[in-house]
Amino acid sequence: MFKAVRRLVAAIAVGLLAFKAVASFLSWIERQEDSTAEAWIDEDEFEDA
Repeated sequence: MFKAVRRLVAAIAVGLLAFKAVASFLSWIERQEDSTAEAWIDEDEFEDA
């Protein structure tokens, strides 16, 4: 009985950690895309000047 409860708790913990990791990764990708877009805009502005 306790072994099943421990496995269930461990599975939930692993699932939460995996969700947090995926969310962090997607957030990082989003920040990279934003900074890249801003960098291109800045370069274009310098070329126009």
